[in-house]
Amino acid sequence: MELLILLYALPIFYFLFMLWKGVDARRDQECYILDYQLYKPTDDRMLDTEFCGDVIKRTKNLGLVEYKFLLKAIVSSGIGEQTYAPRIIFDGREDNPTILDGITEMEEFFYDCVGKLLARKSISPSEIDVLVVNVSMLSSVPSLAARIINHYKMRDDIKVYNLSGMGCSASLISVDIVRNIFKSNKNLYALVVTSECLSPNWYSGNDRSMILANCLFRSGGCAILLTNKRALKDKAMLKLNCLVRTHHGARDESYGCCMQKEDEQGRLGFHLGKNLPKSATRAFVDNLREISPKILPMSELLRFLIVSLVRKMSQTSSKVGGGTKPVINFKTGVDHFCIHTGGKAVIDGIGLSLELSEYDLEPARMTLHRFGNTSASSLWYVLGYMEAKKRLKRGDRVLMISFGAGFKCNSCVWEVMKDLGDANVWKDCIEGYPPVSLANPFMEKYGWINQEDPSTFKLPE
Repeated sequence: MELLILLYALPIFYFLFMLWKGVDARRDQECYILDYQLYKPTDDRMLDTEFCGDVIKRTKNLGLVEYKFLLKAIVSSGIGEQTYAPRIIFDGREDNPTILDGITEMEEFFYDCVGKLLARKSISPSEIDVLVVNVSMLSSVPSLAARIINHYKMRDDIKVYNLSGMGCSASLISVDIVRNIFKSNKNLYALVVTSECLSPNWYSGNDRSMILANCLFRSGGCAILLTNKRALKDKAMLKLNCLVRTHHGARDESYGCCMQKEDEQGRLGFHLGKNLPKSATRAFVDNLREISPKILPMSELLRFLIVSLVRKMSQTSSKVGGGTKPVINFKTGVDHFCIHTGGKAVIDGIGLSLELSEYDLEPARMTLHRFGNTSASSLWYVLGYMEAKKRLKRGDRVLMISFGAGFKCNSCVWEVMKDLGDANVWKDCIEGYPPVSLANPFMEKYGWINQEDPSTFKLPE
């Protein structure tokens, strides 16, 4: 009898052991953010609209039509007067950049951000197990990641990834790399460093699809410390719940809408095609279709399904199309929306698609106004605004949405692990946000750009 009981008990105990082992292993695969540090360049790199106008005027290849186009883009972009540009712009050398200009721009950011982050968390560089660096438009030898390793004297066995060409959605790609490493390795620290290099990428031609990039991008960056150490769970700021990546590079239209190339005169620049909005919308919809079941409650998914079926049946019976399309209420599964600050139109478009309020869009709008489009790091400035405003409470869920050349849309959801309130780089100005008006103060000076008759145009003194 005892032998029979033992024979029955052994497989049961083995099953329970394997179940516990599987659950325990999953606990070590969690991806936590311990802290992050945003980059705030020095005040001598601050770029206002008036100086932008001066830079445009000294660009030899621009005519009056192009001058008007650029000024109109600047004053209506939603970008404020306190954003930052690389030093080469202030030195007047944007037409003749060197590789050293790009490296110097990146090293200023690396050594400021990474140093502050590690010092604040009392972590030695030798404790970092994984380093992921993403800077899309600068490729150097040795790599930018190698420069960080050399400066901080990191370990010989550190896992290193240096990403280029990934565009504005690169930071979530970097997080995804870290997440996958965490699945097969325990007790790691990972450092993600995200920025964009502007110094060697100024376009000096007059192609409209390429000169627009000169107006949109600004200097910035972020260093993020992540871990899967179970013992540090209570010290974490955020936990990654899910991450979805959508890539439409197989579609020629999407592939070519954002591309670095040379114009007809052989001048290198960044082309933004007319089909960009269409490509972005398609990628956005496909991404939402995949992430929605992962983050929304079943009740909301059922409601959407029923409303969609009823609408379809009523259209079939009446044989008349049209009507208001059913919309998923993402606020049933998400508390905050962290939107890439690609431009005013990007923020407006996402807000319209998801039926977001001005409160929901405020962090993205204010980030665009204060820091501009800082490429892949822009999401973290938006997150920093939410934290500075003390919006992030324990248990809240934050949806991040980013777009990038390729064309791709990446999104993820973070769970807030504790009440957050560090103002980071927003501490000197957060009390003034949101301002009474986001209108550009130079609109009156450059008001002539809205005139249609070229004979009425005149360059400001």
